[in-house]
Amino acid sequence: MVSVPASTSPTAGEVWRVIAGVCDPELPFLPLVDLGVVRDVDVAHDRVTVTLTPTYTGCPANEWIARLLREALTDAGVSTIEIRTQLNPPWTTDWITPHGRALLGQHGIVPPLLTRHHHHDANPVGCPTCGSGDVERVSEFGATPCKSLYKCRACREPFEAFKCI
Repeated sequence: MVSVPASTSPTAGEVWRVIAGVCDPELPFLPLVDLGVVRDVDVAHDRVTVTLTPTYTGCPANEWIARLLREALTDAGVSTIEIRTQLNPPWTTDWITPHGRALLGQHGIVPPLLTRHHHHDANPVGCPTCGSGDVERVSEFGATPCKSLYKCRACREPFEAFKCI
């Protein structure tokens, strides 16, 4: 665990290192930083402010995410913490880091196309199990509103694909 020296105010770098280990509660393998929802860290004296842009304004995990960040910072020795929400500009799947995209793929979730390559009804690039491009969308919504459920026609395996926003 990363900790902040008790005798000094944390630096922004120390705060970023602490929160880099906090994962999305709905995707517990994916750090929030790699999901792209952590927009900024500000340290002023002893106060740490973390600014978040949620994937969806009504996402049920928003409060949970704020609590996880607050707990990680408290455990690291930060005493005054503010979690802010910033809705403009809205979050986009383009903010998912290359590492985050790789983690999604490693866990069987097809990462979203970058918006400049996205076509409205485009299927994901391919099945994460066999690589076939012969897939069909079964449901607009998967386990969470930010994913759709697909089935591969080649290997018949179901899989989720992160929606392109």
